[in-house]
Amino acid sequence: MIFSIKALGFDILKKERIMNKPNKPKPSSGKSKSLGEKKFGKNPTAKSVKKNPTFKKTAAAPKPKAESNEIRLNKYIANSGVCSRREADVYISSGNVKVNGEVVMELGYKVKPTDKVVFDGVLITPEKKEYVLLNKPKNFSTSANATQNNVENLINGASKNKLLPIGRMDSTTTGLLLFTNDHDMIAKFTQESQRSTKIYQVSLDRNLKYDDLEKIQKGLTIEDRKVFVEEISYVDRQPKTEIGIKVRTSNVKVVRTIFETLGYDVLKVDRVVFAGLTKKNLPRGHWRYLTEQEIINLKNI
Repeated sequence: MIFSIKALGFDILKKERIMNKPNKPKPSSGKSKSLGEKKFGKNPTAKSVKKNPTFKKTAAAPKPKAESNEIRLNKYIANSGVCSRREADVYISSGNVKVNGEVVMELGYKVKPTDKVVFDGVLITPEKKEYVLLNKPKNFSTSANATQNNVENLINGASKNKLLPIGRMDSTTTGLLLFTNDHDMIAKFTQESQRSTKIYQVSLDRNLKYDDLEKIQKGLTIEDRKVFVEEISYVDRQPKTEIGIKVRTSNVKVVRTIFETLGYDVLKVDRVVFAGLTKKNLPRGHWRYLTEQEIINLKNI
């Protein structure tokens, strides 16, 4: 029996006031004077009450609205690109943040865009969050040691801000790599508990045996840990050396290790889907900005 990526749902190579009730008037005891008797000496007629402005109901004063342009201090700091919100809370509670010259240690403190915020001795300014998706070619790496062939060189001109890749990718791995200055999103997608879907096309040195495919589907023990995949299949209308594999781990190396554990040499690993993002209309070596809807989708994962 042969599975296909298309059959598993991975067609990765083709298309990627309520009004309050009025209070009922309490019956008069006859002992105390009514409001009209106190003010006019006798009960005024209903007609006079309506005409007299003294008896007009006045609307309650509206509650002052909070400043719409105020944001939490930790978000302001995160927007500047220096760290995530969670990390910013640590700096705030440690007394390393000043607002308009005063140390602020209150978590949840709000600031205006015009406020001067000094973070760990440095004046910071918030910057717009940007998200760039790259279809990474071979021979480029996320390693800081790869100066000439660093992936950051491939997105020059995309932003004036410092954009960082989400996760690592070695020089031999190709495919989708997301860059952003949103440190909260970077932290979200790189933690071990993150379970967003990634799909890879793996090229092997020889045909993958069906028995081995079943072993991978059932889960392999690698370095005393059980490793599971969501789905695995032969790529439709391709040699059985071409495998589609769906995983949730953020570590690309796990994909290689799965096959190497069974004695296969991995010739190529290409990430074709990352957290719902695809390579559609994005040639190798090119990049594009994410749409507003794509950004919303990532934040909701």
